[in-house]
Amino acid sequence: MFHGLRLRLMLAFALVILVAVGAVFLFVRQTTGGEVRQYGELDQQVRLSRVAVELGRYYRVHNSWEGIQTDVEQWGSLYGRRIILTDPAGTVVADSDGELLGQTYRPEPPGRPLLLEGGIVGIRQGAVPGMLYISPDPSIVFPSPESLAQAIRRYLLWGALLAIGIAFLFTYFLSRRISAPVKTLAAAARELGQGDLSQRVTFKERDEIGELARAFNAMADEMEKTERLRRNMVVDIAHELRTPLTNIRGYLEAVQEGLKQPDADLIRSIDEEAATLARLVSDLQELSLAEAGELGLDFQPESVAALVGQAVAAAGAQATKKQVTVTSQVPRGLPRVNVDRQRIGQVLRNLLDNAIAHTPAGGSIIVAAEKPGDRVKVSVSDTGEGIPPEDLPNIFERFYRVDRSRTRATGGSGLGLTIARRLVEAHGGTIEALSEPGKGSLFTFTLPVIEEAAAT
Repeated sequence: MFHGLRLRLMLAFALVILVAVGAVFLFVRQTTGGEVRQYGELDQQVRLSRVAVELGRYYRVHNSWEGIQTDVEQWGSLYGRRIILTDPAGTVVADSDGELLGQTYRPEPPGRPLLLEGGIVGIRQGAVPGMLYISPDPSIVFPSPESLAQAIRRYLLWGALLAIGIAFLFTYFLSRRISAPVKTLAAAARELGQGDLSQRVTFKERDEIGELARAFNAMADEMEKTERLRRNMVVDIAHELRTPLTNIRGYLEAVQEGLKQPDADLIRSIDEEAATLARLVSDLQELSLAEAGELGLDFQPESVAALVGQAVAAAGAQATKKQVTVTSQVPRGLPRVNVDRQRIGQVLRNLLDNAIAHTPAGGSIIVAAEKPGDRVKVSVSDTGEGIPPEDLPNIFERFYRVDRSRTRATGGSGLGLTIARRLVEAHGGTIEALSEPGKGSLFTFTLPVIEEAAAT
């Protein structure tokens, strides 16, 4: 549980949130205190300067302090400070608290002269009409700048805690939403690993999780297909081996019981069945080596025309017996290719054998070659029965049969096209098939060109 994706997502999100909120809180805390303090000091200076200016204006208008008590009381109440005004002799002419009127007041340190920088407008330069005393502490309770800054920090802290709480809830549901598909995929993968190849997952999202789900489904489809082909392969191998073995055993039992004589015909029949077994075993071994990338190839520059001509000549007897015409169309001047002559000849023979087997009497087969771009393309087309569209994507799979009974009747093992594909791919080429039921099939494979010299 402590190593789960959901918990790690929550911890990661929580760490990011805490760092972000903590950084914002510390930054605001540091800047807020200084700004509020500075603002408070400036505000007090402005207020006190305003008192001095108002006193100067009053004196300029009345030329005395008579009646100033009322204004001083109002200013003291407005600014929350005790304001005391004395004349030049030190006698109190105004007290915002009204306690020292008429008394002599000379505190230490002395008060502030009623002279602003440059003098007070309306008073001759250098004249001091009185002294102004303003208490440093408020006479009534007003919030100080420091208390205001502390209040701001306190509310900021509560806001940060609330934001962290909301973020944790959001993180919880988000991590749950992210981890749920992963858990579903993990459960499906476990079932798949235990042999349930029907497992699939469904996610409509187009994000990385959706892409992972689609990749999982594609993998499961491929595994199911591979398992199905494996089972079919086991059945097919058993069938292909059983038939010649049963025939050989039947011949030998007939000889043992005296029903047949070990003459030349019997020995030839046993030899044909043994050859069928040897061919199947050889094909399986060759396919295994090709799929493992261990098939030895002897690359040599070869003429495409010569390769095609030999394959067509080798298939002549079989085509004549089937009453099928096989022709070649290879233009002069094709460049040579670097191939294993025996293996590419085997590819051509497999394609020709397949075409002859599925082309009725009176049909035709054409082996052609051309050079599109930097490759030579060889094609084998026939006028046979064609391949149904649903079977076409699978014809290169081993032991796959479009018509199982017909293929066995022709003596094929179902490995010819699979081996052909592996051999072409081992040469760095590609092979594909096109077909239309009732109109024939076209098999093409490509080989890389190594030189531009003309081939004969």
